[in-house]
Amino acid sequence: MNSTNRTVVVTGIGATTPLGGDSASTWEGLLAGRSGARLIDDERFADLPVKIAALAAVDPSEVLPRPLARKLDRSAQFALIAAREAWADAGFTGPAGEDEQVEPTRLGAVVASGIGGVTTLLDQYDVLKEKGARRVSPHTVPMLMPNGPSANVGLEVNAQAGVHSLVSACASGAEAIGYAMEMIRNGRADVVITGGTEAAIHPLPVAAFANMMAMSKNNEEPQKASRPYDKGRDGFVLGEGAGVIVLESAEHAAKRGARVYCEMLGQGLSADSHHIAQPEPEGRGIAAAMRNLLDSSDLKPQEIVHLNAHATSTPLGDVAEVKALRQVLGDELDHVAVSATKSMTGHLLGGAGGIETVATVLALYHRVAPPTINVDELDEEIDADVVTGKPRPLPAGTVAAINNSFGFGGHNVVLAFRTV
Repeated sequence: MNSTNRTVVVTGIGATTPLGGDSASTWEGLLAGRSGARLIDDERFADLPVKIAALAAVDPSEVLPRPLARKLDRSAQFALIAAREAWADAGFTGPAGEDEQVEPTRLGAVVASGIGGVTTLLDQYDVLKEKGARRVSPHTVPMLMPNGPSANVGLEVNAQAGVHSLVSACASGAEAIGYAMEMIRNGRADVVITGGTEAAIHPLPVAAFANMMAMSKNNEEPQKASRPYDKGRDGFVLGEGAGVIVLESAEHAAKRGARVYCEMLGQGLSADSHHIAQPEPEGRGIAAAMRNLLDSSDLKPQEIVHLNAHATSTPLGDVAEVKALRQVLGDELDHVAVSATKSMTGHLLGGAGGIETVATVLALYHRVAPPTINVDELDEEIDADVVTGKPRPLPAGTVAAINNSFGFGGHNVVLAFRTV
């Protein structure tokens, strides 16, 4: 089947984040400009240089039955919660086959994590050291596998067209969504449930990120710590949760009368080949990903009215992204409303592309861009129209939005969506 003839649309969304236990409460929190960051109430973090994080607003233990939760790493728990919401939101009432709206062999699942079951790995090693080998959970290996979240979501919905897990650090969730789109375009699936998840708020990852000088150490004011584009930014705040969407061929969605949020136009991919952790300072790799998106889709720069930026609140990364935007879009960047939602959710690493895609889809659907909070003094190098203070209405008519995600190793992913 010719990929250019297959239109892909978004028919379902789900999320569990530091702002809320579902997509509606998360969206409400974004529009209200509410921060999900707070002090970590855990004595293991007492002696660390970073004692703050954006923990999930609703703990998975409040949602999932204990017998199920104890077999899943926290990252998979978040993924399953968000996937269940997205699946129901798309109008499905059960697994594929049981729900006759989709055939199991025409359904895929692509859910990514940048780190996988790191908390399971570390906690079970503690069990091994302190209590002995016989006390290690027999579920440890399925729980720590990086493909665990995707596998469990695939089992939940009976996906048989393919279940995949892409790992590209903080670009993982976005790359998963791009891969899901390609599964539909190339005719392998009619429906794909896709997104990103992460649960890495543990002393070891936090200490490691802190020693890299990547995280904010503003322990005194957690809710002001994540401040993309602000002159005083000093690093990101680690978050946790998941964002999942349902992608579907437009033909399949129309046949079953599904509600459509927007169209997914395409993706742009590139690699910096610059440094394992630092972005290429002039944004050349990011610019290449954006050009790849424009060259491989019918998106026109003048259609773009909104950007959910990667904008982690790091001094180098925020500037490099804006430089890339100006290189590619030129004067068209002046009419793009830029939102940095990590100012509220923190940075969910591999889950970032998932929840920020949910935010991008909702921004187009409701035609409003969320604000970026904590921008007290805009960095003079940020040559873009950053939405601050309050949400901003987006124009009427057919318009588009892009979502940027970048990861350690130089991975760059740009996703594009358009109103219908």
